[in-house]
Amino acid sequence: MKISIEAVKEIRNRTNAGILDCKEALLQAGGDVEKAIEVLRRRGLAIAEKKKDVAVSEGIIEAYIHHTRQIGALVELNCETDFVARTDEFRELARNLAMQVAATSPQFITAEEMPAKTELDPQTACLLSQPFIKEPSKTVQEIIAETVAKVGENIKVQRFARFELGC
Repeated sequence: MKISIEAVKEIRNRTNAGILDCKEALLQAGGDVEKAIEVLRRRGLAIAEKKKDVAVSEGIIEAYIHHTRQIGALVELNCETDFVARTDEFRELARNLAMQVAATSPQFITAEEMPAKTELDPQTACLLSQPFIKEPSKTVQEIIAETVAKVGENIKVQRFARFELGC
């Protein structure tokens, strides 16, 4: 099957995956761009699953202050090496997560952190379970998994804090 350069470019622009990965996904999907993107997404989730137990000791602390100067957030995002911590993809993820915390006010990182007898909904109370504010069809965990697939290292939200004036 012949794969067009335009299809490879489209997938690369939409996923930031490597050219060979895009071409391989297109071959696997029979030339269907949407199916190829799904193949790449599943592959990224598989990579993230394999990396989830790798120690993370490097990273950055990112701050986000809302334009009204009434709400702010800090997020500590960790990865395996300082090299990845300096990449644009990692920094953008950290910025987006700080924005997510400021916008949605989560109380926990994961559902496992929630007290046993709580009536809170994990989808609203847990950062990783929330729909991502910039792309509500995906959860924050899926966005992190996509970045793990891009940078090739484990990424973990270590902690966060949200500040609101007068609260």
